This record gives sequence, structure tokens and C-alpha cells, in this order.
Amino acid sequence: MAQDWLAEDLPKEMEELRDAVSDILVNYDREYWIKVDESGEYPQDFVDVLQEGGWLSMLIPTEYGGGGATIPEAALFLETCNRWGAPGTLIHAQMYTMGAILRHGSEEQKKKWLPKIADGTLRLQSFGVTEPDAGTDTTRIRTFARREGDHYIVNGGKIFTSRAKQSDLLLLVCRTKKYEEVEKKTDGVSVLLVDMREALAEGTLDIKPIKVMSGHHTNQLTFTDMRVPVENLIGEEHKGFKVTMSGMNAERILAASEYVGSGLWFIDRAVEYAKERVVFGRPIGQNQGIQFPIAQAFANLRAASALRWQAAEKFQAGSRSGTEANIAKLLAAQAQWDAANAAMDTFGGYGLASEYGVEQKFRAARGPLIAPISTNIILAGIAHRDLGMPKSY
Repeated sequence: MAQDWLAEDLPKEMEELRDAVSDILVNYDREYWIKVDESGEYPQDFVDVLQEGGWLSMLIPTEYGGGGATIPEAALFLETCNRWGAPGTLIHAQMYTMGAILRHGSEEQKKKWLPKIADGTLRLQSFGVTEPDAGTDTTRIRTFARREGDHYIVNGGKIFTSRAKQSDLLLLVCRTKKYEEVEKKTDGVSVLLVDMREALAEGTLDIKPIKVMSGHHTNQLTFTDMRVPVENLIGEEHKGFKVTMSGMNAERILAASEYVGSGLWFIDRAVEYAKERVVFGRPIGQNQGIQFPIAQAFANLRAASALRWQAAEKFQAGSRSGTEANIAKLLAAQAQWDAANAAMDTFGGYGLASEYGVEQKFRAARGPLIAPISTNIILAGIAHRDLGMPKSY
């Protein structure tokens, strides 16, 4: 790995964490990730190594069998993974989705589920929120859970639900009161923890993969009279919207860290190639037309990284971190895309060749501008929440 520009002032324990992750990731080279991309297969061997090493359970408290790590430590872990070329999207949900149980579950639920998630016995990689007709407007979801004795009967469907086939459990956001029956639109939403193994065996859950531009292993889910025990309700019935939103800041901080890492991967590759590639008797890196886009992308990554750390520290301290988390995600996604374009321009025609790995990462760099939350939604939120402008939606 090239000079670690963004980690020069890390505390010793964070340096040790980065180095430990690097010792694992060095075994998964560019050729490995090219094969993963071309095959479309989920790299279970890579995920298993991280799970066995305790990395995917690092945010679960030690009392429940996890590593008891902090959000800044998890951010550095994901940044390092992506810096080495590993897509953090393959594993990040196993790290933070359990936060709904940790923050809003009962003590009984925590003791039942978290140790098994921590040791890898159960995989919680999947979060069912988005629906074809709802999109970003989560309050408009139609998936409905009807209470019947000690079970909910769930009907409806979700779309763009990542890693459902690589997960045993699903954190499902649904309505337990219809939108038309509540005064406050965020009421009537509940969160259920679904054992997908049982639902698949009973034939009440159908999972259909959706082919997308980069390897997110995303799916469409259909629920037909799916039974979920009432004891699997996370938080209060009808008040699950806050359960859903409480994990978003962690998700955005960690996602921003992935984008910073991937952006640095592009910078590393572009700088290396610009020094080696000779045209007209001189390295192309000597030309300001090559230097400036790379330098600008690096500057943008520095800014995004700084705000990411600020958001992570505020989140860890229990302070309000929504603005910082959203802006960090916004800036990091844009900086990664700038770095991707700078790398592609630097490589020229060779950037289109699969063997260099740039085109695979280039495709993956576009999605973060629209998901898991779009740039425009973040900007709209800043406008009305932070600047006091009229709400646009």
C-alpha cells in the first residue's frame, strides 16, 4: 500500500488496528477482486476470515460476545478494507444493523440474538426498508404486519434489499397501522426481526436477485402471510420509525469511511501509474493535466475524511451527529467519484481493461451518489434543517 496520507496522526492503538487489518487484506490482491467481480459470486471465504477474526462483530459489546469497539475504530477498519480494494459493502451491514437490537431491543432480545450474531452463528446482513412505490419516503411503505395472537402476519414486499441470500436474519420495517389511520405520518411503523430460514422453509418468503451495476448482491423480497413472533418486535409497536432512523447516522459514518478508502485506492493506483507511464519521453505524471485532477480529488478526500472523524467522535460521545454524518457521506461519495474519474483519465484506454481493476471500482463508485441516501436528499435536509429554509418535501 502507498504512503498512508490520511492516517499520519493516528493514535498508536488505531495504527495497530489498521496494520492488523492490512495484514489480512494483503492476501486478497487485485486479481482476487477482479475474479469476484467477473463471477458475480459472493466472496464467502473472505467474509469468513473477517468473521472468524471478530472484525464483523467489533461493534457488539463484549458482554454479548463482541469486540466492544468504537465507531471510529469501525470507520478505520472499513476505510482500510476499501483502501486495499475490498468492497466494504459486502460486509458492513453485519457490523451496524445489529445496532437496532442493541439500542432498542429488550435485554432478553439482546441476550438471545447478539451473542449468535457475534460468533457468526447467525448472519444479520440484511435490512428491509425500500419498496418500489415508497423509495426514500419510508412513511409510505405498504408492507403490513397484522397482529394475530402471538404472531404478526406479514404481507408485502421490499426491493433493493442487499445480501438477503447471505443472511439468516432480516431487520424488517413495516406498517402495523396504515398510513391513512395515523395523525403523524411516522407513527404506525414497526420493526421486526425476521428469521428468514424459517420463512423460506414455510414458503412465505420469496427472494429474487436483482442484477445491478456493481456487486451489491441485492434482491426483491415478497412476503405472503409470513408469520413473525410478536417477541421479535424491536422497540415499541407503531413507534418503529425512530428505531429505523437511529441507525442511519452510524451507517452514513461507516459508508463515508468506505468511500474515503476507495477514493484513496483510486489515488494510489493513479499516482503509481502516472509515475510509470511514459508518453512523449516523459512520465505522464509530470503533466499538470494529470496532476491537478488527482490532487483535487485528494484534497476533497482530506476534507471528507476530516468531517467523517468529527461525525464519528460525536456519535461515539452520544452527541447529535446527524448533520456531520450526512455531510460526511455527501462529501466522501463525491470525493470518491472525483478520484474514480481522475484515475480513469490517468489510465486512459487501459482504465477500460478489466485486468487493471479500475473499471470495476469505477462502476462501484457511482452508486454512492444515490444510495443508501441520495445526494439531493442530503442537500434538501441541510437546507431545511440546518439553514431554516422552507421544506421541499
